[in-house]
Amino acid sequence: MPLTSWAFIYLSPGFNEQNNSFKTKVGPCQFQIIGLNVNDKALTINIAKRLLSQKGVQTIELCGGFGPQWVAKISEAIDNKIPVGGVMYGPEFRKSLYELMNFNT
Repeated sequence: MPLTSWAFIYLSPGFNEQNNSFKTKVGPCQFQIIGLNVNDKALTINIAKRLLSQKGVQTIELCGGFGPQWVAKISEAIDNKIPVGGVMYGPEFRKSLYELMNFNT
């Protein structure tokens, strides 16, 4: 089955799903990107469930700010029905990324 719908969820200070999300489509493939505030990671679980059930996404990718624990949490929350992956940064960039994004975990 070819890829026809996928989503990317990212974190950025002050962002929210209503104002910082968009969809685009080329041919049969639809892509949506959803922005969330860095302190609102927990919202991703319900967003992932909604994307899976209402939007029919086939895969979800998370920005590097989530880390592997959130990839696992979201995968588990949707019963591993679709692949959930994440952008990962090497250890040499973790401190600078943390400082840049001002994460409050």
